[in-house]
Amino acid sequence: MEQWQLTPVAVVHSDFEEKFGIPRQSGLVEELRARVVFLPEFRSREALRGIEEFSHLWLVWGFSQHLGKGWSPTVRPPRLGGNERRGVFATRSPFRPNPLGLSCVELLSVEWDAPDGPALVIGGADLLDGTPVFDIKPYVPLSDCRPQAAGGFSDAHREDHLLVEFPPELEEKVPEEKRCALRGVLAGDPRPSYQRDPGRVYGLAFAGLEVRFTVAGETLTVEEVEPRGPERN
Repeated sequence: MEQWQLTPVAVVHSDFEEKFGIPRQSGLVEELRARVVFLPEFRSREALRGIEEFSHLWLVWGFSQHLGKGWSPTVRPPRLGGNERRGVFATRSPFRPNPLGLSCVELLSVEWDAPDGPALVIGGADLLDGTPVFDIKPYVPLSDCRPQAAGGFSDAHREDHLLVEFPPELEEKVPEEKRCALRGVLAGDPRPSYQRDPGRVYGLAFAGLEVRFTVAGETLTVEEVEPRGPERN
């Protein structure tokens, strides 16, 4: 079989410096903002002609942190508590023969005249800062949407939603334009399904901040918000 070589066409710039806390799929936190910046050789206005006619896009991207780590025929999906195995092709695990991801994101705007443009401003992205993008395709509702589709084990494990207690003096440390997105990420319960220790303090890296929180029952309480220093990277 002929070997294929993929070349990134763009890079994502998001508020997530670490994997922990990233929504489990795109669109769960619509307030999240990110930019797709094309590499110089693909930085072409002609290549984007007509893209603004679409409200959503498919991004084909790479699990950059898993490159070269191999793959496994079965994995333990976090939504099943990390205890049950499923076939890798029946999950969205990053431990794949080809570590590719697929996300549907909202196209908010095209920055035609930005210094690094044209660039795409997207909403609802579930992507780590620096993620390579291999292709971009328009989302076509008539063909891409399948309301009758079965969701397998994910149907039986709906996303958790927590009540977020965010003390005002701590929330004020977060840039105003980032607050709704951060609340959405926290409400989605960033913890792994197998970690439910009410005394544990978790740390989330978001938008240059370290956000520490605890969870008791269905309530998440933010305990600390501080700038991330070089020693934490």
